[in-house]
Amino acid sequence: MLVRVLVAPDFLFKLEQNQGPPVHPVNAWELASRLSFMLWSSVPDETLAREAASGALLKDEGLRAAASRMLRDERAGALAREFAAQWLEFHHFDAHTKVDTGKFPEFTPALRADFHHEAVAFFSHIVRNDRPVREILSAGYTFLNGRLSRHYGIAGVEGDAFVQTDVSQHGRGGILGMGALLTKTSYPHRTSPVLRGNWLLQAVLGTRIPPPPNDVPKLDESVASAKSLRERLERHRADKACASCHDKMDPLGFALEAFDPIGRLRTKDEAGIPVDTSATTRDGQTFEGVGGLRSYLATRDAEFLAVFCRKLLGYSLGRVILPTDQPLLDAMKLRLQKEDGTFSTAVLSIIESRQFTQRRND
Repeated sequence: MLVRVLVAPDFLFKLEQNQGPPVHPVNAWELASRLSFMLWSSVPDETLAREAASGALLKDEGLRAAASRMLRDERAGALAREFAAQWLEFHHFDAHTKVDTGKFPEFTPALRADFHHEAVAFFSHIVRNDRPVREILSAGYTFLNGRLSRHYGIAGVEGDAFVQTDVSQHGRGGILGMGALLTKTSYPHRTSPVLRGNWLLQAVLGTRIPPPPNDVPKLDESVASAKSLRERLERHRADKACASCHDKMDPLGFALEAFDPIGRLRTKDEAGIPVDTSATTRDGQTFEGVGGLRSYLATRDAEFLAVFCRKLLGYSLGRVILPTDQPLLDAMKLRLQKEDGTFSTAVLSIIESRQFTQRRND
């Protein structure tokens, strides 16, 4: 009997009824499972099961109350470990080994784990405290322990526990100053304005950059070939085939050049040349450093909110986004722009939608 249970499809898979009209509401148990796996990446707890059994979950007010409770629970940290990590590409960073530890011996396994914990703690705070989504970019705080604060050169934090820390006076805050993301978008031995700019364009602004053509020459890595990495990239962009993409990516990456490949602030690059964090976009906008980059990204708020909504909806539904989802995405973005723009605003938009509460037969 035990073997029969362990191999039963109902035990192994999250199944839903596939009978009835082509489109039909999911039942209370299926809705509870959808909600739990969306917010907790796990099965419903006893409270949610009782709400499903009583039918309370099938009422709008009951569904909203259940979601609000679950978002405050510590298990909602799964949204940071899974959704945010997949979206912003720091998933499993605690196993990241790309850094040249011969050149950067400070990058120990313990520091790598701290980088990952900082990102998870930050996004868990956004979710569980229902903070505005815009704080992902604009926050003046992060979460540090003693080791990470010393690595960043920030005084006042001791011990192993991660605490919320105001870092606005240190050129950090939000994702733009996080070691995990700065290291993830660097090469093992040096920074890369191209990788960092491309990450900002695609993950944060939703602007797809095509891969380079096969005949595009590689960047000259010789330090002697030019005085700075910026000059080498400018020579690279002189090729028209390169300029079309690099004119979009490079300025955003240049603004983050004050951070070295393992997330420390610096005034000189790998060649000992003073760092230049000034940037000029393709349309002539100029800014400097992480502060200027944050202000520039604020002018593209609609694009950021659009990609956030798209990523969260796809994660919540467990499928690719379809053209029929566009009205929901537009409504989600409008609510975030008109209201206070908190994380729960986006979640409630999804769980109240027909995409979440109904099923289309295969």
